[in-house]
Amino acid sequence: MQSFINRQLDFMGKRRLAFIASGLMLLASVAALLINGLNLGLDFTGGTLVEVRYATAPALASVREALEAAGFQDVAVQTFGASTEVLIRLQQAFDAGVGDQVVDLLKQGGASVELVRAEFVGAQVGDQLRDQSGMGMLVALGIVMLYVAFRFQYKFALGALLALIHDVVIVIGAFALFGFEFDLTVLAAVLAVIGYSLNDTIVVYDRIRENIRKSRIDDMPAIFNEAINQTLSRTLATSGTTLLVLLALVTLGGDMIHNFAVALIIGIGVGTFSSIYVAAALLLPLKLSREDLIPTKKEDPEAEELP
Repeated sequence: MQSFINRQLDFMGKRRLAFIASGLMLLASVAALLINGLNLGLDFTGGTLVEVRYATAPALASVREALEAAGFQDVAVQTFGASTEVLIRLQQAFDAGVGDQVVDLLKQGGASVELVRAEFVGAQVGDQLRDQSGMGMLVALGIVMLYVAFRFQYKFALGALLALIHDVVIVIGAFALFGFEFDLTVLAAVLAVIGYSLNDTIVVYDRIRENIRKSRIDDMPAIFNEAINQTLSRTLATSGTTLLVLLALVTLGGDMIHNFAVALIIGIGVGTFSSIYVAAALLLPLKLSREDLIPTKKEDPEAEELP
């Protein structure tokens, strides 16, 4: 493992293939969004929430099948806290007796069930959440661009912004492609991906800037390769340990945070890729040069006249 980390890999030599791969992923994501659209959760669409408590933990699949067989549509069933607490989401208009109807239906199988609450999430609230979440994401991207431009240089800011847009579009596109439910927890994961990807990008950018200033050559691909190889062990360690935790959440965390963990897994994988092959590699076609970071000193005509 150590010999692999110490090996100097030619990342920039494969950048054209990486650009093609990124382009294909983006095209697939945009096509999925246009054709399939997002499977918006109850947080955005509005509907009915019913929480019930079982005496013993039920099989969620059987609960869902029983409700669908009774005519309820777009049913989502998940545990809520304890394994005996079940949250049922119904994308339908609220009825004062819907909670009792659900409980009576579930009791038909002989289970001991009691109603905890039944409430309505209005479509107006869903529209407000959708608008505010979209605005929040745009504000976050704008602040990121200003920060990177101030911290580094505007070409770095442009590369970082394109990388973050790349990551967000692919994560959302994956949910559209596979039909996963997109709710507020997934939106939180998308915002977390922005932060994670930016952090990794800043580490790479900082090493690139440092190496450009120290290097005596103007071969930018070689300088970039050296910088990325120097940060590779840190990137692999951070991404690897984070993915292990997320895999545990996917398998053991239950339905409540399943999509949240899935979104983060996709985002961290794509974000690690984009830190190298989008954020960093785009600096080459943007013509980043030593003069962008080390301005040439203007000659002093008075100094030239001195003996």
